[in-house]
Amino acid sequence: MYGLSGSGKSTIANAVERHLYARGRFTAILDGDNLRSGLNKNLGFSDEDREENIRRTAEVAKIFAMQGVVTFVSLITPRNIFRRMAREIVGDRFVEIYVKAPLEICARRDPKGLYKKAEAGTVGNFTGRDSAFEEPDHADLVLDTEGSSVDECASTLANYLGNFMEVSKTEHVCRTIK
Repeated sequence: MYGLSGSGKSTIANAVERHLYARGRFTAILDGDNLRSGLNKNLGFSDEDREENIRRTAEVAKIFAMQGVVTFVSLITPRNIFRRMAREIVGDRFVEIYVKAPLEICARRDPKGLYKKAEAGTVGNFTGRDSAFEEPDHADLVLDTEGSSVDECASTLANYLGNFMEVSKTEHVCRTIK
């Protein structure tokens, strides 16, 4: 799941994760803020550091996916090349979800106060302000949080993943039989 800061990535991921967990699915969330306080704490916000942040996170997500864990990754992921890299690392279980919200809406929400800090100049390379965010080349699902509530987006994502997991399960069974 990717989008601007404040677009609703983590909020939606948490809602869907709770829904799937309550239905007996093994789930995990890899959230950018949490990862940057541990595994990726030595990385900044240059393009090179963002790429490494995404690469490390994709490698962890791949390990979880191989174990059957439905893994939600919530990162800004500002460049299409980074998204393609993550897809290549994770493989056929990768689902690209764009959490879309205009910069103005995200700045108004500003749940972490980052837009105010960026405006004051205390946060550098802030995505959407002084670091570009590329619209997706290819997203498997787009969740527009400007026009839809968290519950609506979570329901859309849960339904999409339910269909995806059934197809993946069928493909796995077919591969196992062959």
